[in-house]
Amino acid sequence: MPRTRLDLEHLERQFLAPYAQFSGDTRGRKFSEAPPVWRTQYQRDRDRVIHSRAFRRLEYKTQVFLNGTGDHLRTRLTHTIEVAAISRNLSSALKLNTDLAETIALAHDLGHSPFGHKGETVLNELMRGHGGFEHNQHSLRLVEELEQKYPGFQGLNLSWEVLEGLAKHQTAFDRPGVKKGFIAKNPSLEAQIANLADEITYYSHDLDDGLDSELLSEKELCRHVRVWDQAARHVKKEHGALPDECRRYFTIRTIIDQQISDVIANSERLIQASGVESADDVRRQAKPLIQYSPERRKLNLELRRYLYQNLYFNPVVNEPHTRAKQLLKDLFAYHLTHPDTIVGFTPKRTGRVSRHRSVCDYIAGMTDRYAIQEHQRLFGNTLKFG
Repeated sequence: MPRTRLDLEHLERQFLAPYAQFSGDTRGRKFSEAPPVWRTQYQRDRDRVIHSRAFRRLEYKTQVFLNGTGDHLRTRLTHTIEVAAISRNLSSALKLNTDLAETIALAHDLGHSPFGHKGETVLNELMRGHGGFEHNQHSLRLVEELEQKYPGFQGLNLSWEVLEGLAKHQTAFDRPGVKKGFIAKNPSLEAQIANLADEITYYSHDLDDGLDSELLSEKELCRHVRVWDQAARHVKKEHGALPDECRRYFTIRTIIDQQISDVIANSERLIQASGVESADDVRRQAKPLIQYSPERRKLNLELRRYLYQNLYFNPVVNEPHTRAKQLLKDLFAYHLTHPDTIVGFTPKRTGRVSRHRSVCDYIAGMTDRYAIQEHQRLFGNTLKFG
């Protein structure tokens, strides 16, 4: 007999920890829909994210290096896939809901503007006095309003628990569907995992891209970054002399393995010490239960400082982003004074959002290459990107 949603929900209750978020216990969706037959609610959410236009656009959005500057450098899409993989590994090891953790991970960067965090910064400046711009909040706008795929509602109509995980800096209890008087101080463990997996991924893989671009060197990393030095020594002890590419790959793999092992061991200790017995018990906790150990956190802060000093602020990375900031300012000013140019690209909500917000939504949805092409079409080749 084929396996149905009810069968899958039964397996969750049989094999997951009692404090996992069970798909059968979802607080539901804003708009009522018939439940899926062959998938759980969170598997449906995952599929909706993957099939969204916003997800496809991530392929042409900057992670660290300007999109298109190297065939092997990560984009926002490859970063997202890597976060989802680590989220599944962590949640599986801790007997949590892998489908929910993966879905939150796949959706967590949908709201990123073109040109990475520099693009986010300039849009926030341009939206000062008009609600600002923050990519986590914009991810929610995308899945709740801006995606237009279904006849009965705007957005993707995702489950409450996925929206909770995307909210990040908002309180969980201000989302619809929570009973009166329930105060959530933290999201589900699955959401906490997706958040930490994001950090594990971008630091470890930004090291890889930095080395591939030759902006970082193994010699200097060994001198200044203990995370790298410890992993490099381990690889040399286990495997001896290796070719350059293999050595770098195994060193970064070792760093990721060490991060994951640390998070699993420390989080399991915190979960057991907390005494939580349900997903809502987790939400009532004063602090997140998915955490690095204090020792690992110190090592990661050291790595973070080094990457900022030697990679993120390196002129090779930074200067194209500085030009990109001017590009976005030009596009924003143009579309603000030519609102007819964005007709058809915003949802059918005329009169419900300001002109500033409509322009911001339009530009935030652009890929790097489309923004560059639009600027060249409107203003000529006034800014060079290589």
